[in-house]
Amino acid sequence: MYTVYLLLCNDQTYYTGITSNIDKRIQEHQQGVHFGSYTYYRLPVELVFYQNFTDVNQAIEFEKKIKKWSQAKKKALINNQYNELKELSVCKNETHYKKQ
Repeated sequence: MYTVYLLLCNDQTYYTGITSNIDKRIQEHQQGVHFGSYTYYRLPVELVFYQNFTDVNQAIEFEKKIKKWSQAKKKALINNQYNELKELSVCKNETHYKKQ
């Protein structure tokens, strides 16, 4: 079993990770086991989302996808607002040309 998870850090940013032992990994984050890591300087952290996978490749793909998401899109996932994910995926910097 592989778990993709999101932590809410003390500075209100999110950390996305993957593990085969969620309990052990969260404990490592909380204890600051990995000096210099992203969460080390942002303690305490809170587990706000996780999803289990039986296929490690699917888990890795999902983790990579989430890491690229905006803060707003991650919040929508955490809050089970799946209908907002598509809207939040639209590029706000698109240029629309009017046909003349």
